[in-house]
Amino acid sequence: MRKSILEFQKQNPKIVAVTAYDATFASLVDAWVDIVLVGDSLGMVVQGKQTTLEVTMAEMIYHTQCVHRGLHTAHLVSDMPFLSFQISMEDTILNAGRLIQAGAQSVKVEGAGEALCETIRRMIEVGIPVMGHIGMTPQSVHRWGGFKVQGKEVSRRKELIDQAKALEAAGVYALVLESMPLDLAREITEQLSIPTIGVGAGPYCDGQVLVLYDILGMFQNFKPKFVKQYLNGSAVVQEVIQQYAREVKAGEFPLKEHSYGEVKT
Repeated sequence: MRKSILEFQKQNPKIVAVTAYDATFASLVDAWVDIVLVGDSLGMVVQGKQTTLEVTMAEMIYHTQCVHRGLHTAHLVSDMPFLSFQISMEDTILNAGRLIQAGAQSVKVEGAGEALCETIRRMIEVGIPVMGHIGMTPQSVHRWGGFKVQGKEVSRRKELIDQAKALEAAGVYALVLESMPLDLAREITEQLSIPTIGVGAGPYCDGQVLVLYDILGMFQNFKPKFVKQYLNGSAVVQEVIQQYAREVKAGEFPLKEHSYGEVKT
């Protein structure tokens, strides 16, 4: 039975979350994590784009369906991509519903603001649980002038605290805090009754999330300070492929044990 949002209260041990984009990786992480996020980060780590802004609803639905098939216990949350929730409340509810129909148990939206909070309330009313996301919101990368730490200035710090409280009041069941000073993340976490999930926000959040490709050392385009690589996956894959290529060229693969028996006539 997959975990429900009721299980994600302020708790110990901390919430463990990772991204996944296909059934194979989803099945590998399922037993060890609490939440699997189908992130629009797939635009960068899967599709090779520079930002998440080009990811479409159709692509998010497809990858949500794939991950859904690989999960049995972890909670599945899917990102709502750029322009899927910024146009109108009606469009937002429809798009969120499509992700739920694809297998997600909740959706994640970036940002805050009065209009978005009202839309979140309506989404929850129709049965769609929502996870919030503030701080460095990748869909606003052009507004921030790049992937930059948020909340260093006093005014921005207060803005983020106010956003966190507004999103909690709107009904989000958890809140992602991305790329902000650890003391700010701690203050937000202490002031909320819902759990915070950090990514580049220090050790004081109620949980942590990382991109799976970063954990495995597969994505080499850039490595944020907050990423810990637990494996040099890119090197491992290249070594394996090099060995495979050598064996094929040398006639060492396939051998008889990799072949089907001869047909007797």
